[in-house]
Amino acid sequence: KLLSGELATVLTGRHLDLVIWPLSFQEFLEFEGIRWENKIEFLKKEIKVKAALHRYMEFGGFPKVVLNKEKAREILLTYFEDILTKDIIQRYKVRKTAKLRALAKFYITNIAAPVTSTSTSKVLELSDDTVDKFSEYFEEAYLLHFLRRFSFKVREQEKSPRKVYAVDVGLANAVGFRFSKNLGRLAENLVFLHLKRNQSPNNFLELFYWKDYSGKEVDFVLKERNRVIQLIQVCWNLYDFSTKKRELRSLIKASKELNCNNLLVITEDYEAMEEIKGKKIKFIPLWKFLLNIS
Repeated sequence: KLLSGELATVLTGRHLDLVIWPLSFQEFLEFEGIRWENKIEFLKKEIKVKAALHRYMEFGGFPKVVLNKEKAREILLTYFEDILTKDIIQRYKVRKTAKLRALAKFYITNIAAPVTSTSTSKVLELSDDTVDKFSEYFEEAYLLHFLRRFSFKVREQEKSPRKVYAVDVGLANAVGFRFSKNLGRLAENLVFLHLKRNQSPNNFLELFYWKDYSGKEVDFVLKERNRVIQLIQVCWNLYDFSTKKRELRSLIKASKELNCNNLLVITEDYEAMEEIKGKKIKFIPLWKFLLNIS
């Protein structure tokens, strides 16, 4: 009956929040019966783990979906409709229900992309205030999350476009777009969710993306207290030379500007440590990152 944001009004000083996310990749593997006791067992199951990652990227981490993949799309579309109807439309007495659904689908079709209230309002013929209000509803209902652009100036953070991510990639596939054509964006969404899980117990950890005025962009900036502690770039198709050059150029520029040398690139399957322009950059496959295997 209550969303997390409403607890304080009823239980002032008498509650602690515990956020339950869809299954992590480690939990997804356990649901599929893929386990190991030691490094040797893990090496024997590495091929199974990689295959499981693609299923995780397609179906997401809602437990009922993982256990019933043949009905995945049906279940996910029901979840999507239930969240919109019960957690948002009925709760907030929304009258523009068609516009709200259109905005939700617009966001979930554009995961890992920057969005602004002004540009979105023009596409859907809504006021900026309505877009902002509906966006808050989506976030409060844990349907979507928005990532702010990094800046030392709070005003600049608020004025900049935000990147949008779904709470579950299976939901994005069911509602938004075709799975096979969007692996890079799905990978970025999974990295975001993994970072959010790690953020929950650390009150000092903040997440941002970085972008300069020339358009160079880094997917994730991890800031702890007053210091940037890591920069993460998600580059699925690293074998495209022009893509790799562009992504690394942005990472190095951000490294210099934010005074951070902990640089990580998450890939489909490439693993290495490279030194580029005096900066050491670690490359790690997505499946290892999600399992916290360095």
